Amino acid sequence: MRSIRRQLLVWLLSTLVLAGLFAALGIYFTVEDEFNELFDYELRQVALSFRDDSLDSPVGPPVQIVDEEDDLVIQIWDRAGTLVYVSDALPVLPPRANAGLSSVSTPGTQWRVFNVQLREHTIQVAQPKRVRHALAASAAVRILLPILFLFAALGVVIWVIIGKGLRPLKKVANAVEQRSASALQPLPDSDLPSEVQPLVTALNQLLGRLGNALEMRRTFIADAAHELRTPLTAVQLQIQLARRATTDEERDAAFAQLDEGVKRAIHLVQQLLTLARHEPELAERSSAPVELALLARQAVADHASIAEAKGIDLGVDGEQPVWISGDFEALRAMLGNLIDNSIRYIQRGGKVDVCVDTQNNQPVLTVTDNGPGIPAEFRERAFDRFFRHEGSQETGSGLGLAIVKNVVVRHRATVALESAEHERGLRVMVRFPAQ
Repeated sequence: MRSIRRQLLVWLLSTLVLAGLFAALGIYFTVEDEFNELFDYELRQVALSFRDDSLDSPVGPPVQIVDEEDDLVIQIWDRAGTLVYVSDALPVLPPRANAGLSSVSTPGTQWRVFNVQLREHTIQVAQPKRVRHALAASAAVRILLPILFLFAALGVVIWVIIGKGLRPLKKVANAVEQRSASALQPLPDSDLPSEVQPLVTALNQLLGRLGNALEMRRTFIADAAHELRTPLTAVQLQIQLARRATTDEERDAAFAQLDEGVKRAIHLVQQLLTLARHEPELAERSSAPVELALLARQAVADHASIAEAKGIDLGVDGEQPVWISGDFEALRAMLGNLIDNSIRYIQRGGKVDVCVDTQNNQPVLTVTDNGPGIPAEFRERAFDRFFRHEGSQETGSGLGLAIVKNVVVRHRATVALESAEHERGLRVMVRFPAQ
């Protein structure tokens, strides 16, 4: 598991280390340049210091230097090119370097040389470059040591600061961890950094949605239990009547009523399951291209036998392919409930038409029947669960249009109930977003 604290420390300390390396290189080269200027000045001053000395004495034996790196090499020639003085016998340098400052290479050593002509003599002073490099490195290290200690102290300070900065996140995590499954009150959002505030706001919005969903579940379960009690009680009553029947006619009538009660209970359970699957807040958002005309033909074919048994004319209008993006099974359940409602409440010999069309670049699905319809004052509440308006037949579960509404909301569509032609029947129009 990745740690924000660890990532911040790695990046910040890596940045400090890189900055330290660049600082070290910059300091080293700066110090080396300063030392080069200083030692070049020293070479020149040493060479010029011989201008007032008598150099006519014979050449003495060279002095054996124990450590040549810490010494300047001085060589003096007369006008005839005779070496009249040498300070060290170890280094082998060119007899005459260029006038002024120059760099000279000998096997294994780089030299910095100053050559000057003074009166009758040529004076040459040389110094190994590695001496300068060593002194520059030593000086750079002495300068960098306090900086390294400062970086170490900064690392500790960064660790403390990051821990303090992440404390509000830890506080929010502890508050969430201590919550029970039923505690959906909003998290405290006062005195929070601006970076943590959006997280807490999003969590509170999620808790609000979960609270609404749980409340809907509780309401749904309570309503379902209430609605199931009626058909199950009726089934139990019919069983008792069948047991007490004394004639075949009474027994057959009781079993017929029992069969109707079982069918109603099965239909209600199926509708409850369908409604639960297509809740907008809980259903999965699967989406794929759906051809509405094909969907309408399949839905009509599913209900053809039921419509034929009641003598109802069920048909489809619209052969042109109309495509939308959605969940095919959910849309099939929606259209199936619309057709089922029309067949269930329409009189024998009625007519139900399913139409697929496009209006203003919006796919439109319409189901029209010539049944009793729904009075205008009840149409807004018709989509509520278990709602049945006064005077309606008690053959339905009151869930069909609630399922339709859920599927419509999932697909960001709209649904409207209208009177059919001549104010007779009902037209349900589902309008999908423009494609």
